[in-house]
Amino acid sequence: MAFLAKFNTFVQISYYSIFTSRLMKNDDIFKYRVIFGDISDNLYNMIPKSNSYHFVGPLMQIYRPLQTRKPPNLIGGDLKMASSSSTSSGGGGYEIPWVEKYRPSKVVDIVGNEDAVSRLQVIARDGNMPNLILAGPPGTGKTSSILALAHELLGPNYREAVLELNASDDRGIDVVRNKIKMFAQKKVTLPPGRHKVVILDEADSMTSGAQQALRRTIEIYSNSTRFALACNTSGKIIEPIQSRCALVRFSRLSDQEILGRLMVVVQAENVPYVPEGLEAIIFTADGDMRQALNNLQATFSGFRFVNQENVFKVCDQPHPLHVKNMVRNVLESKFDDACHGMKQLYDLGYSPTDIITTLFRIIKNYDMAEYLKLEFMKETGFAHMRICDGVGSYLQLCGLLAKLAVVRETAKAA
Repeated sequence: MAFLAKFNTFVQISYYSIFTSRLMKNDDIFKYRVIFGDISDNLYNMIPKSNSYHFVGPLMQIYRPLQTRKPPNLIGGDLKMASSSSTSSGGGGYEIPWVEKYRPSKVVDIVGNEDAVSRLQVIARDGNMPNLILAGPPGTGKTSSILALAHELLGPNYREAVLELNASDDRGIDVVRNKIKMFAQKKVTLPPGRHKVVILDEADSMTSGAQQALRRTIEIYSNSTRFALACNTSGKIIEPIQSRCALVRFSRLSDQEILGRLMVVVQAENVPYVPEGLEAIIFTADGDMRQALNNLQATFSGFRFVNQENVFKVCDQPHPLHVKNMVRNVLESKFDDACHGMKQLYDLGYSPTDIITTLFRIIKNYDMAEYLKLEFMKETGFAHMRICDGVGSYLQLCGLLAKLAVVRETAKAA
């Protein structure tokens, strides 16, 4: 009998695991407790309480938020509240990426690029949005600016009046002819002077045929729909589309701007840190706010303390002090020591692109004569070009150090 009881329990757990895994596609996960009733409470008491989720599957994900929360009242409207709170940062034991948690919801909160942000603020205030192309490096606020602008313009109508497509979606010529065209034809009740918005993120990855099909769609539905395209390089957008849009350029963020936002996040999340740790995060980010926040969160999650050593363990880039020592050895005519340092980095498995990118940033900020700095940067640029062409051997990196040493000796002789 004891064996049959255990077998019954196993069958019940397996059945409800399969059942809930199919129902987990919906957002209102709290209503399944009402469906299961007291039987599921008994099942939950049988489950070992541990941090391992792989044993119980979706059941643990459903019941973890209910340990300290009363059952929702379907009649009183608590279901919607409970469902939304369950997907928050602490709901299921999973942490929301800080990039999304601290994404600005208003245009005025965008960090950096004051000229571009001021133009978007005027559009948000007046409501007359033109077709836009936002061009700039990754992590500078292009997508956040478009989303914030759409939220301010459309308010509660955002969900039904905005179509967002990025590089993960199929954006071939059929999507432009069907999905985008159908959205542009859809009737949506909006306040006067407001339009539906189509957001095409990473538009420079769209095929030429899709862009050709898009240009006529922009004109035909100009009375009801506006298009916002975000891209890294505006030159990859065909000229007919460029001529139909207002171009807003974004540039890399300064160290002070990134530091300001990092301090806000550090204080909000109670992250223990030392100033050298934040300096290392800013160095590895290189003007990319997204990478800075991701590196900060990864370091805090992995080590619970942000210092220089932990940051470079997480980011796994060549340590700038090591690269700085190589440059100093070249300047002091210690070529063998510089080559030995390069060999150490190469043997650690760093790619030549990572090494030479860090080398360029060190040279750019190194305290040396202006003539030497310019020549060093020129030779580093040529070496980077050869590495991008596929010639990324250790010999190529040592050849760069040799050219830097020749430049140093030539300058000394002069």
